[in-house]
Amino acid sequence: MDRRNYLHAIAGAGAFATAGCLGSTLSFRDGNPNVILAEPEREYTSEELPYPAWGQRVPDVTLPSSIGSQTVTIRDIETPSIVTFFYSHCQTVCPVLIQTVRNIQADAIENDYADQVTFLPTTFDPQRDDAARLREYSKTMNIAVDNDNWQFLRPASPERAKAVVEEEFGVTFERTHPDDMDMYMFAHSALTYLINADGYIERAYRTQAPDISQMITDLKPLREQ
Repeated sequence: MDRRNYLHAIAGAGAFATAGCLGSTLSFRDGNPNVILAEPEREYTSEELPYPAWGQRVPDVTLPSSIGSQTVTIRDIETPSIVTFFYSHCQTVCPVLIQTVRNIQADAIENDYADQVTFLPTTFDPQRDDAARLREYSKTMNIAVDNDNWQFLRPASPERAKAVVEEEFGVTFERTHPDDMDMYMFAHSALTYLINADGYIERAYRTQAPDISQMITDLKPLREQ
């Protein structure tokens, strides 16, 4: 079964509602030379998961920066990066994810490592999340978007969002209202990636509320390499 079909299968089994952490029952410590952090204790290997995970190369994806004028190839970022997925009209999971990443940005600014990490929140609602909307959203969320280390990424179309966010990164999402309703919402899973400067995934936090302290701890050896 390919990733897309697997994602839809687990979505039908309630993946949208859970978005929780995988259990930790086995430990794999085989020293992948592409990563710095040890393999996390978990039930499945990276190859068995329906999303990119520890030790795997981040998908080769290029997306426009919504507020800036450039495009960003995630695999080519020269610092460790944190990537999460959201839409700005969300009132539940997304504000928590964005605030988590924003708090790490604040820690980076306060502790003088802002140039050693890049934050790439990616919307899967490009119809509404344009530059004006995301500037407004950044003020509401108290995000330093004028700092070069934060870039909102925005796929060019809903179809491109589906291809990138769901099919490449394994984040399932589905509109909950008809297309002609302005205030449609999404049912979606939650996933945040920590990627090293060589473009390999160190951690995939599959939870609605990532542990900020743990993420800062995980990030430290990556940025000090």
